[in-house]
Amino acid sequence: MASRLLTGSLMAAFTFSLVACGGGTTEAPEETTAEAPAADASHEGHTGGRVFFVSPREGDTIKTTHQFEFGSDMYTIAAVPEGEITAAQVRPGMGHFHLGVDTECLPPGTEIPKADPWIHFGTGSNNIEMSLTPGQHTLSVQAGDDMHRTVEGLCETITVTVVE
Repeated sequence: MASRLLTGSLMAAFTFSLVACGGGTTEAPEETTAEAPAADASHEGHTGGRVFFVSPREGDTIKTTHQFEFGSDMYTIAAVPEGEITAAQVRPGMGHFHLGVDTECLPPGTEIPKADPWIHFGTGSNNIEMSLTPGQHTLSVQAGDDMHRTVEGLCETITVTVVE
């Protein structure tokens, strides 16, 4: 009897710890380094995976200076290899983040400009502290391959309000 009581108590504690640690929540997942299925060089037909804003989120009100953070799910984020990359050298299922300020997602296969309004994260990083002017802003986080071309389905756009 004591053994059953102890076993039941342990199972209840285990279940509670799973729920308390996030098992069964519906919040956005943490950044992951899980590899996605290989994508072909044209980037069309990419299945699975996503990129998203960890902070801020859709509809948030933020201060003029904010720590922006991005996440990925089923898509590997990595630094761009050094040197010139040819189409044959592009690593399938792997890329890096780009942040667009006051712009929407670019079409699949488009080379992301290396200028305003886009910020490149070619080192493989997933965050930046930056300042925005007060008001409403549209932000897009978009994955780009080793040649900075957009990957189908790997972009999220949000709108935030910035206050002083």
